[in-house]
Amino acid sequence: MQAYLVGGAVRDALLGLPPGDRDFVIVGATPEQMLALGYRQVGRDFPVFLHPRTGEEHALARTERKSGRGYTGFVVHASPDVTLEDDLRRRDFTINAIAQADDGARVDPFGGERDLRDRVLRHVSAAFAEDPLRVLRAARFMARFAPLGFKIAPETLALMRDMVASGELETLVPERVWQELSRALRSAQPSAFLRSLRDCGALTVVLPEIDALYGVPQRAEYHPEIDTGRHIELVCDVVAKLAPGDDLIGFAALVHDLGKALTPAGELPKHVMHEQRGVKPLQALAARLKVPNEHRQLAEIACREHLNIHRLDELRDETVLKLFERMDAFRKPARVQQLALVCEADKRGCAGLEDQPYPQAAELQRLFAATRAINAEAFTDIAPGPALGEAIRKARIAAIARARR
Repeated sequence: MQAYLVGGAVRDALLGLPPGDRDFVIVGATPEQMLALGYRQVGRDFPVFLHPRTGEEHALARTERKSGRGYTGFVVHASPDVTLEDDLRRRDFTINAIAQADDGARVDPFGGERDLRDRVLRHVSAAFAEDPLRVLRAARFMARFAPLGFKIAPETLALMRDMVASGELETLVPERVWQELSRALRSAQPSAFLRSLRDCGALTVVLPEIDALYGVPQRAEYHPEIDTGRHIELVCDVVAKLAPGDDLIGFAALVHDLGKALTPAGELPKHVMHEQRGVKPLQALAARLKVPNEHRQLAEIACREHLNIHRLDELRDETVLKLFERMDAFRKPARVQQLALVCEADKRGCAGLEDQPYPQAAELQRLFAATRAINAEAFTDIAPGPALGEAIRKARIAAIARARR
């Protein structure tokens, strides 16, 4: 039996990226041999074992055969006669199908190292089409690697289009779609995820509310990019810089303008009331993908309130306090900074305006800090009840007024 380091650990090392989890494939072993060596079995669908000392995953070399629709319809075969090349052939992309032996020698039967040098994301074999999840994985890898110059190989993109046309993507369960989306939003260039899905026709299947934004015009004086879909791409990329790795803020930014797809044609390119119109499609998307409540709640706040933050200086002191109350900011103060980041990304997510200042972000947090300094402890002469609540409210409004002078 022999162990090989495989997958992302080999790929990222060759790209000079920080190391992540290390996964190994074992060739020429049985489950009984692994258990006898002290490994602990954790895989249910196929034999995966944890190393007795390092805890790293070691999987027996295996092959997979399509047995039904979707990404779960596979028959797995793992035995000592499965070769390393057999195991690598079942993998998604050539850059993930490189193995490294203990002595550092690499096994690369499908040209993964060449594709790494050429910055190409290419499928290993026609078996790629058997797993619809790989369409989303391709898009998610682009969100990570597009800044390095990666492109999807033309033949891979063509295969992805065929997979979409076959209807296989409709078998994906919501949790897996959300998993890939959230990982893309944590990546360096989320726009590449959206563009890749749109290029193969998958965006309208998995995120139809986002796909509907493409081709919707906006006022050029505010949005030089004009197209709303392009605006969303830019906003998501700005978030990736302002709050790297934060899919909570990333999701709110992604969906904050969904209402623009519902603007009546006669009102374009203006989008009056798009904040209110956007709540319903946002809720539908969140329910369908089973988006975590925290993400959904911040996204709804951003959808409803982003224009209020943009015109913060125009709001009355009492209106600012009501804004904080609608955000439930006194119970969840982190939302103020989160919303400020979403709105800053919205303002800067416009072609040629990425570096424009957004003083509203700091002002929003400054005004909130002034209101938080007011609490019930300062009103010892008022009994708990409606009178105390009204006294606190008036004091907070006064604090906002003082902070604005």
